[in-house]
Amino acid sequence: MEPSATIFRFGPYESRPRARELYKHGLKLKVRPQPLQLLNLLLSRSGDVVTREELRERLWSADTFVDFEQSLNTSVKEMRAVLNDSAAEPNYIETLPRLGYRFIAPVEVIEPAANPKPSSYAEANAADLSQADEFFDAPPLDAGIAQAEPKGGPMPLAISLALILTIASGAYWLGTRSAAHRPPPAGKIMLAVLPFENLTGDAVQDYFSDGLTEEMIAQLGRLDPEHLGVIARTSVMHFKHTQEQLRQIGRELGVQYVLEGSVRRDSDKVRITAQLIQMKDESRVWGRQYDREQSSLLTLQGELSQEIGDEILVALGDHKHLGPTRQPLPLAKSYEAYDLYLKGRYFWNKRTPQSFQQAVQCFEESVTKDPGYARAYAGLADTYALMSVYDVGPSGELIPKARAAALKALALDEELAEAHVSLAVIAQDYDWDWQTAEKEYRRAIELDPNYATGHHWYAEHLAFLGRFDEALPEMRRAIQLDPLSLIIQADNGVFLYYSRQYEPAIAQFRAVLEMEPNFPRANIIAFAYVQEGRFADALADLEIWHPIGNNAFWLWNVQAYVYGRASQPVPAHRALATLQRLNRRQPIDPFAFVAPYIGLGDNDQAFAWLDKSLAAHSPGLTALKVDPIYDPLRSDPRFQPVLRRVGLAQ
Repeated sequence: MEPSATIFRFGPYESRPRARELYKHGLKLKVRPQPLQLLNLLLSRSGDVVTREELRERLWSADTFVDFEQSLNTSVKEMRAVLNDSAAEPNYIETLPRLGYRFIAPVEVIEPAANPKPSSYAEANAADLSQADEFFDAPPLDAGIAQAEPKGGPMPLAISLALILTIASGAYWLGTRSAAHRPPPAGKIMLAVLPFENLTGDAVQDYFSDGLTEEMIAQLGRLDPEHLGVIARTSVMHFKHTQEQLRQIGRELGVQYVLEGSVRRDSDKVRITAQLIQMKDESRVWGRQYDREQSSLLTLQGELSQEIGDEILVALGDHKHLGPTRQPLPLAKSYEAYDLYLKGRYFWNKRTPQSFQQAVQCFEESVTKDPGYARAYAGLADTYALMSVYDVGPSGELIPKARAAALKALALDEELAEAHVSLAVIAQDYDWDWQTAEKEYRRAIELDPNYATGHHWYAEHLAFLGRFDEALPEMRRAIQLDPLSLIIQADNGVFLYYSRQYEPAIAQFRAVLEMEPNFPRANIIAFAYVQEGRFADALADLEIWHPIGNNAFWLWNVQAYVYGRASQPVPAHRALATLQRLNRRQPIDPFAFVAPYIGLGDNDQAFAWLDKSLAAHSPGLTALKVDPIYDPLRSDPRFQPVLRRVGLAQ
């Protein structure tokens, strides 16, 4: 089959037959030639049936006829796996039994032009590398903001909200890949530690190379956080096994330097190579090979990360920015404990009821392996705290566990930023002690300015208080440190929603849902649709929302609210009745009943359930001051006393 210069786009994918490449959101995917040829043939006949005989004639030569059936089935299965498609409920490739296959999704066909333009953002950057120097040498974003601030006082709220809109609209990397395409702040060197490559030939050994990557990020982030920023693990792991060009990775992460390396283990020996690359000209600043005994893997990782960090400080010394190093993070006493901690954070980031349970299991096993490992206790505290926020269980049961774990972490290591953030979110969401929460957030950021979650949650704290002008730089910092984090990008949309910037919020949520269709936080898009009067879009979004486990009751909560606001009382009351049945079967957070009654215009019942929510210390009450849902209640004299009880009264 002769490759065509035509380009096919469908969903988040782009196929380029001539280059024999398939991309998703600008990232090149690994696909064998035969399945990719099959996909391109189906794309070229989108909507039509391509028979098995046609496929054999076009893609398989006569001498492979005997193995054709098995080869075809294997190719279809592989292509579905790449597209995350299902044979039973296909979104892309439909099977017509004993006949053939049909591509059923909409396809945009881009024919070659006389002077073809780049077909993707990644290609556009590669097509004009001369722009790179301008990017890395451009004036920092902070300077522009400083110039916009009027003399004699803080930035007005209107300007602040406009800046939030500007930053967040440009930040949703998921659709445009542009979130990190901005220069680092003045005086700050940004560095990404790319996943160390496992050269053992054994995929089972990935745990060691991944562990070394994580340890390097953690230790380098403590060297001189005032002047050296290190991208979080969540973002760099997107580039594990990637074929993307180094310069493009640097652009997407918004860094000036990249550290890359590899690991090889043979019997009792370990060989690690590392090199520091400057993105401006892709020049190698420093590189070295380390050969060590494998007597203690965990100690070896800590020693090497510190040694490599020292080498980097020397290599970057001409910047005259980097000061003395801080104490490295304490290591776990066993690699198993450390590995379980990493797995726990992986599940914690997924933000689903099932993944929270998996995170708890990993963190608990970690502290069993090493009862003195403070980071695992902090992870356990964060998980219990978020399980309360995401209604995985009663706050009265989860928060005491979260508090005990956070206090244990601080007893083991008072300078552990993660534990201070854990205490802050408990004080904020359950105690409504806003002063203590702010003190703990500030202490965490002081201890570790490179902890993305610290900036993220502190930004959320400031937004809850309506201090959007202060929330802006914190959220911007979180995005800079972890530009590919789904939860940070989703909460960026929440900030826009809180500040009444509904269209940009919808665009942000859509971008997140394209990457993770059932990511819970992004489903706030339904509320943004309601504020825009787009009730059909809100209901359509609910059709594809599949809450998991205990969280299923929120679907009925949102349905009742949306139908009520859409002036459809019959389905609204039907959804509310389902919610009430669920509550009789097993008590749920009373806060779940507030929005439905607001949607139905029954303010008396809304306030009755707000009172019950106050008694239960429902975490959802933290957004009372800024969430547009409560606008119909704000003029009621009963509303200010509720705000006062949550500590949010003006």
